Amino acid sequence: MSGVAVLAAGRFSLRVRHRTVLVCLALAVVLVAALIVTLAAGVNAFPMSRVVAAVLGDGTPAENLIVGELRLPRAVTGALVGIAFGVAGAIFQSVTRNPLGSPDVVGFGTGASTGALVVLLLLNGGVTATSIGAVAGGAVTAALVFLLSAHHGVSPLRLVLVGIGAGAALNSLNSLLIVRAQLYDAQSASAWLVGNLVGRDWSDARLMGGVLVAGLTMCLALYRPLTMSEFSDERSMSLGLSAGRTRLLAVATGVLLASGAVAVAGPIQFIALTAPQIARRLTGAPGPNLIASGLTGAVLLVLADLAAREAFQPRQLPVGVLTGLVGGAYLAWLLGREWKKGRA
Repeated sequence: MSGVAVLAAGRFSLRVRHRTVLVCLALAVVLVAALIVTLAAGVNAFPMSRVVAAVLGDGTPAENLIVGELRLPRAVTGALVGIAFGVAGAIFQSVTRNPLGSPDVVGFGTGASTGALVVLLLLNGGVTATSIGAVAGGAVTAALVFLLSAHHGVSPLRLVLVGIGAGAALNSLNSLLIVRAQLYDAQSASAWLVGNLVGRDWSDARLMGGVLVAGLTMCLALYRPLTMSEFSDERSMSLGLSAGRTRLLAVATGVLLASGAVAVAGPIQFIALTAPQIARRLTGAPGPNLIASGLTGAVLLVLADLAAREAFQPRQLPVGVLTGLVGGAYLAWLLGREWKKGRA
C-alpha cells in the first residue's frame, strides 16, 4: 500500500505510515523547541549559551537556580505529564469509539482527584501517600463504572454515559471534602484541583517517568488490539479479538497513566481530550495514534504552562486555568459537532 511500510520481526509485524512517522518527528522537534523556549524565555531571560551552561551546571548561581533548579524540572515534568494525558486520552477514545471518551470527561480523572483529596484532607498523607491515593481513586472509579456499565457486555456508549454521571457525583464529593476541611487545607486542596506545575521538582519527574515506563510498556502489547477494537465488537471478535478483555486491559492502562499524571500535577483539564483529536487530524491515520497523541499532549502542556507562567506577569496562573478556558471552548465545539452527527 502506498505510504505504508511493514516492519517484521519473527512472528510480529507492524505497519508504519510514512505520514505518521513524519508527523511524530515534527512533533518531537516542536517539543524540543518548546522546552528550549520555556527554559530561556521569561522575565529573567537568558541566551541559549547560558541556558546550556545552566543545564550542565556550569552557569552562574542565578542561572543554575532559575534554569537548572526551577524551570528545567518543571518543564520536564510538564512534558511527561502531557505525554501521559495524551496517551491516556487516545486509549479511552479508542476504547469508547467516541471523541468525548476522555478520562477527564468520563470521570476517571475526577476519581483520581477524589482519592488524592481523601488522603490529603482526611488522612493527612504526604506526597507518596497522595500519589497512591490518586491511582487508587482512579482505579476504584474505573471498576465501578465498568460494573455499572456491564449489562450484556460493556457498551462503549454506556461506558461514556455512566462515566460522565460518575464524574458529576465525584465532583460533588470533592466539593464536600473541601467544604468540611480546615481553611488552610481547603485552600491548598482547591489550588491543587485546578492543576498546576509550579514548584514541581525532579522527584515529580522521576515519579511521572516511572508511571510512563509502566504504562507505555503495557501499551506495546495493546497497540494492535486497540486498533482492531475500533471496529464493532462483532467484527473484532470475528478477527479473533476478545473485545471485553481488550477493553478492560486498555482502561486499566489508561487509568494508570491518567491517575499518575493527576497525582503529579493535579487534574489538568482537556489535554487528554484535545491531544488525540489533534494527533489524528495531523496523521490522518486510523487507530489510537498513541505516539502522536503523547507528543501532542506534551507540546500542548509545555506551551500552555509557558503562557500561564509569563503572559500574566507579575503573577503566574495555574496551567489548569488556561487549559480549562481553551479546552472548554473546544469541548463546546466538539459537542455541537457530535450532536449534528447524532452521536451525542
